[in-house]
Amino acid sequence: MRQTLLKTQAETETAFLVGVDSKVSDNWSIESSLEELSYLASTAGAKVIGRLAQKMERPSPTHYLGRGKLEELIRLREQFTYSVVIFNNELAPRQQRNLEDALKVKVIDRTALILDIFSRRAHTREGQLQVELAQHQYLLPRLAGQWSHLERLGGGIGTRGPGESQLETDRRLIRRRIHRLQSQIEAVRRHRALYRQKRKRSHIPVVALVGYTNAGKSTLLNVLSQADVLAEDKLFSTLDPVTRRLALPDGQQFLLTDTVGFIHKLPPSIVAAFRAALEELAEADLLLHIVDITHSNAAEQFQTVEEILADLNLANKPQITVLNKIDLAGGQEEMNDLAQTALAKPPDDATVVVSAIKGWGLDKVLAKIAIYLAKIATFE
Repeated sequence: MRQTLLKTQAETETAFLVGVDSKVSDNWSIESSLEELSYLASTAGAKVIGRLAQKMERPSPTHYLGRGKLEELIRLREQFTYSVVIFNNELAPRQQRNLEDALKVKVIDRTALILDIFSRRAHTREGQLQVELAQHQYLLPRLAGQWSHLERLGGGIGTRGPGESQLETDRRLIRRRIHRLQSQIEAVRRHRALYRQKRKRSHIPVVALVGYTNAGKSTLLNVLSQADVLAEDKLFSTLDPVTRRLALPDGQQFLLTDTVGFIHKLPPSIVAAFRAALEELAEADLLLHIVDITHSNAAEQFQTVEEILADLNLANKPQITVLNKIDLAGGQEEMNDLAQTALAKPPDDATVVVSAIKGWGLDKVLAKIAIYLAKIATFE
């Protein structure tokens, strides 16, 4: 008797990417933005098989795309047989419902994609709580579409359908869960505050690594501290904060903290959910802004991080810019050109050039840290 083998591994989803190049866009080109979206989708386990962009003043409030492009996207399914369509901006609940009705496939946006990656990367209890909170806050306004097939049974006094009652039940459950998660995260925040107070009493300065995701922060932490933090060529390969104690050449000790990497169009809900972790940046004495100078969008990535730091009221925090991955640059002249492009100005005294993976320039990083910490101690 022939045995039938059943597949237990989920099939890889085939993704089609969609973006709108509008007047309200930032300084990223639509091509670069969709390229990063493709990288995000691959990190989440999808196979990207196509992409579509439309230039318009602003996305359509009903379907995100204009009618013609939407019809083109529907026709393209015969050619690409995609199973999910990923949009480059956060979709309003109405847009998402209309798109799923029109395309007959799963539709997700950039925010949902980032949250999916975060849920895979969070390993500590704190990180898992933060991701779950952001997921529930994202889901709450989108619940109506989940029960639209039942809501059609309702229709006025005396005809209230089960869809609406189920929807209200789900909303209450999610609100209750959000409240519980916020309470648990607040407890974590208080614990961190006590830890920081204890740390301050010990007079050990704190240096925090910031930067665009995949710029090499975790690699730099590993080589400076001989830590074993996961560092791989993927977006958000590490999510949970990691702190290590290091010593400068003169013997002074300091704490080096690695935090979550930033990204273009980082949803505000995610920034809010990670408040407890990002407070580590606010309490740091010095920031090391790590930049991948070989990336084609190094200048845009640098500016994105600076803007997020400004939004977090950290723009005036003492900062050293660390231009990383010089081993991938050509000669000295090309390296200088890359550095000037990334910073939109020539490197200055607050800049150091390194290769974290090769260990080049680490002595210069420590020397810069020593100088800055000495300045900070003078003003205290």
